[in-house]
Amino acid sequence: MSAYVIGRINVTDPDQYKKYTARTPDVIAKFGGEFVVRGAEVHTLEGPEEKRRVVVIKFPSLEKAKAFYNSEEYVETRKLRRDAAVASLVAIEGV
Repeated sequence: MSAYVIGRINVTDPDQYKKYTARTPDVIAKFGGEFVVRGAEVHTLEGPEEKRRVVVIKFPSLEKAKAFYNSEEYVETRKLRRDAAVASLVAIEGV
């Protein structure tokens, strides 16, 4: 069953964040993942206005999504994001 990693990110240093986003596609692809949404314009339909960057990544399974997140490659890549953004990420199985 497919799984999705959904991220909401408050970018605080755009220049540093670009270094992070330059490296993520290759790491994601290594685990069979693909971007579904990546930083497109957000329109809040209900609830508090969402001002953060929204990212949705599809993986073949929840196990692959977790393997991606915990991989040595992504652990190193995440370090580029540490001082550039505050992120909230969840992984969830699809239907």
